[in-house]
Amino acid sequence: MAFFRPRVSREAEVRYHADLEISKSFPELLDKARQSEELLRDLRAAAADEIELLAAGQAFDKALSEALRAAESGQRATFGVKAYDDRIARRKAKATPDGAMWTAEVDRLRTLREDNRLWGIPRVPRLVPAAR
Repeated sequence: MAFFRPRVSREAEVRYHADLEISKSFPELLDKARQSEELLRDLRAAAADEIELLAAGQAFDKALSEALRAAESGQRATFGVKAYDDRIARRKAKATPDGAMWTAEVDRLRTLREDNRLWGIPRVPRLVPAAR
């Protein structure tokens, strides 16, 4: 007697459908990140004070993080259901044109976020207590 053996786990299917839903919001989140970046650049050009730059840099970081999460979800969903359980399927899917496009987008957003964290958010000097 032959038994049915599912090709992927139920958890992989659930995660796949969740990633599909999350990735639908990627264009809006990317647009929000672009608007935050534009605001940050305008404040820099206007020589705004550090408090305003700090708030704008943190808002840009938050918008980039949300867009990155959606892009990673889109990347995983593009790879397919089998890629959640099988690393070889994940590697093969990365080599497809759609997989390579999402991988490049995720890498670009990660680089942009790290660059903003290193150089885009000003460090506000804090007072050091006097030594006794």
